[in-house]
Amino acid sequence: MKGILGKKLGMTEVFTESGKIVPVTAIEVCPNVVMQIKTKATDGYDAVQLGFDDKKMKRANKAEQGHVKKANSVPKRFLKEIRNIDISGYKIGQEVTMDIFAKGEMVDVTGTSKGKGFQGVIKRHNQSRGPMSHGSHYHRGVGSMGPMRPMRVLPGKKLPGHMGSQTVTIQNLEIVEFYPEEQVILVKGNVPGAKGGYVVIKTAIKNPGVVNESEDLKVYDVQEKAAVTLENEEVTDTPKEEEAK
Repeated sequence: MKGILGKKLGMTEVFTESGKIVPVTAIEVCPNVVMQIKTKATDGYDAVQLGFDDKKMKRANKAEQGHVKKANSVPKRFLKEIRNIDISGYKIGQEVTMDIFAKGEMVDVTGTSKGKGFQGVIKRHNQSRGPMSHGSHYHRGVGSMGPMRPMRVLPGKKLPGHMGSQTVTIQNLEIVEFYPEEQVILVKGNVPGAKGGYVVIKTAIKNPGVVNESEDLKVYDVQEKAAVTLENEEVTDTPKEEEAK
């Protein structure tokens, strides 16, 4: 098991050499700092605590300042533990970069889903509405609250409430491309959360160590793209000139 922390930048699409369109999510992955190492002897389990996204020292309390001082680092906005990991290869203060993963490797991405506020059962639980005419007084209600005999609402009844803002994990996503200079990873498909939300990228629990063969992405040169655009404009302008004549 291995993992790293990042920030969701948004979604886009890329093209492979064969012309296939691949929807991807761009995730900013700056070097993480190992803030703490937990062992079975001291904490009852093995884990590595990573820190991501620096923040000003004045915005951290004394407890946070003392915690990061051990790692000789600055306070972080996002701290997370990676469990079931071989702690022998980590040291406090060490930087963890995106090169721990490989192109085509399968990963699980965990984030916080978008908050939808207080919603009814139709939107929150995908229930069906009642009839909207013929004297019906039931439209978007919760329906039956249960049988008569218990004389109470049974646990687990689907009711209106706060929707979203939950920890969600999308499994078996493929790493499409790395951009070390921009510190960005492209992951195939969508990941939970809004733009700017923090995510955790970990080894796929159902496909650990699986690395797929992936095509190289098509890189368009600026001059080549300008030439193609110019040719398209000439083709579209020719019929207009003939019609004018």
